[in-house]
Amino acid sequence: MDTATSDEQIVERALTGDAEAFGEIVSRWERKIFSLAYGMLGREDDARDATQETFLSAFRNLRGFRGEAKVSSWLHRIAVNQCITRQRRAKTRNEAALDEEEEKHAASFSAPLEYSPAQILEGLEAKEAVRRAVRSLPLELRQIVVMKEFEELTFREIADVLELPLSTVKSRLYTALKQLEMRLQRFGAGAA
Repeated sequence: MDTATSDEQIVERALTGDAEAFGEIVSRWERKIFSLAYGMLGREDDARDATQETFLSAFRNLRGFRGEAKVSSWLHRIAVNQCITRQRRAKTRNEAALDEEEEKHAASFSAPLEYSPAQILEGLEAKEAVRRAVRSLPLELRQIVVMKEFEELTFREIADVLELPLSTVKSRLYTALKQLEMRLQRFGAGAA
């Protein structure tokens, strides 16, 4: 894959019939989109499904990409919409939108020998408390926290993805971080 080629150039190639071009877009963005979906949905299977649906939707709507935003912003917007749709469906089926999930790869976790089992357990508990706190945020706040803190998107990129004013994105992040602080204090007290 030629990393000097822009995403927009690859989309142009796909639109002109290059059968492998869209695969390059998927290769470039699959991990980021999965990470975003996992951050919003909290379940690996749901995140995989949302990621797949994101790329299927992007492929189906490739001709609708007008180049007004970057390809990355367009894909992130599709992914956010996929996640929102999945959560709404889960709620209408009367399921919890974000079930608690055990860390699947905990057995493969290895820590340096200088950490005691108690320190390792404390770290895992703190990590779980953060995940619970993020999952408990309202969706409009959670998606901004995930994109900014975990995906490391800029405020401008988040504003483009969510089609919100920059000031709204900043305000929501501030609100989300304040709510996270309160939730972490509550979850921390509950775990102690």
